[in-house]
Amino acid sequence: MKSVFHKITSFTMALLVLLSTFSFSVAQHYCGDVLVDYSFLGHAESCGMEVQETAELPECNLVKADCCSDEVLTVDGQNDLKVSFEKLSFEQQQFVALFIYTYLNLYEGLPENIVPFSDYPPPLLVKDIQILDQIFLI
Repeated sequence: MKSVFHKITSFTMALLVLLSTFSFSVAQHYCGDVLVDYSFLGHAESCGMEVQETAELPECNLVKADCCSDEVLTVDGQNDLKVSFEKLSFEQQQFVALFIYTYLNLYEGLPENIVPFSDYPPPLLVKDIQILDQIFLI
């Protein structure tokens, strides 16, 4: 049960770090108050109702107000996750170095398996205790 909980917690924390560093933008095109198009990857397509200036009649300067608008929502991710080792104080650097050293040497095994009682013979049995107590392994 502990192993499953540990795996779920690790996966959740990794997903949280991934989502906190992920940045994206959403482009939206509105025609009036109505959302016409949106895009996560690029520019949203327009509805084709933009105001075009006519070059035929330069003396006529009638320009309609544009009813379309574009909005871009940007969510910036976190960029400063890596803490530099040089920013730590000397005591903190010592603690990190010693922690890593002791953690790595914690799982280092001995060169040979030492059995302290290998030179001694087992004790002599005067009576068979299992038969006396009638304890039998099934």
